[in-house]
Amino acid sequence: MASKHKVMAVTEFGKPLELVERALPEVTADEVLIKTTFAGLCHSDLHQIDGYFGTKEMPIKLGHKRPFCIGHEIEGVVIAAGPGAKGKVSVGDHVAVYPWGGCQRCQECTVGDQNLCSQKHANDIGNGKNMFGGFSSHVVIPTYKYCFDKSGIPDGLAAIYMCSGLTAYSALKKIGSPANGARDVLILGLGGVGMQGFEMAKAMFGSVPMAADIREEALDTVRAQGGLAFNPMDKDCIMQIRKASSDGNGIAAVIDFVGSDKTFALSQSVLRRGGQAIQVGLLGGTIKMPLAMVIFKSVKIQGTLTGSLSECAEMLDLIRGGGVAPIPHHFRPLSEINQAVDDLRAGKITGRCIFKHDWVGSDSSL
Repeated sequence: MASKHKVMAVTEFGKPLELVERALPEVTADEVLIKTTFAGLCHSDLHQIDGYFGTKEMPIKLGHKRPFCIGHEIEGVVIAAGPGAKGKVSVGDHVAVYPWGGCQRCQECTVGDQNLCSQKHANDIGNGKNMFGGFSSHVVIPTYKYCFDKSGIPDGLAAIYMCSGLTAYSALKKIGSPANGARDVLILGLGGVGMQGFEMAKAMFGSVPMAADIREEALDTVRAQGGLAFNPMDKDCIMQIRKASSDGNGIAAVIDFVGSDKTFALSQSVLRRGGQAIQVGLLGGTIKMPLAMVIFKSVKIQGTLTGSLSECAEMLDLIRGGGVAPIPHHFRPLSEINQAVDDLRAGKITGRCIFKHDWVGSDSSL
């Protein structure tokens, strides 16, 4: 077994990731060690590279010193298991990793909502709290409970489902069953997570949802499937969306995968009374809305943060059922990570970029 692992780490905010080597610890208790095979690049990784959310007035407080590892969409092969994990996973298992570790002790964690844990801990994987993540050659997973069998899912795709897929699934689940099905739902923003939401909405609601994006190439994907596509840059976009609703009074739900002042304002303009706005994206901004309007329109505004352990299992079952088409994606070697980060920042990536680990060296080569 490898004695060291390699990390493409954040060593300085706003700078390219750098190669760092660290000794691999022995796994204990319920821990599992995997050799990483694939990892997705998420837009939230950019925030951790930059050191802030949205604006520099919202710095990320990671609670530890650099360097650190990011990359929370992870796939790998089990190469060792602690005493408490043996019999739960086996060496050679191909797994996707639930990265939202939680403290494993608080009320949220004990019911499987580790993604909502607010206690200080270092159990998250690929979220800047330690030197393990999707951009490291190996990962120590805090417990076997975070290892999900990826059988039946193509290589590389299981990794991105653990963030973009789970986040989209949990957001869609929160709106329940819209009265008019998918035609009552607007997917706002068709980046990697938004495109995942678009594909899952088709499976969960039985037809193609509405979608909005400022990029015509993304909207063409929707149109090609018979969906209604809208460009917020069009002056009459709000009128178009309301007119497309069942009675012209607005739609039941907006899933905002962008998360800016402008997208929030758009969602509030197209919702009918009693509608729901689910906030997913982290672009940044400030909500500007008269409080009285929340009451008069009886709207529900809810944030959503990834998803729970049970939702992860439900999502993977949905995908194995064959009703969710893969989102646009492409593969790159991990050695190209810094160029990929620049491309994502420049808006040059449609869907998801998936890294195949291509380390050189006896300890960590694939």
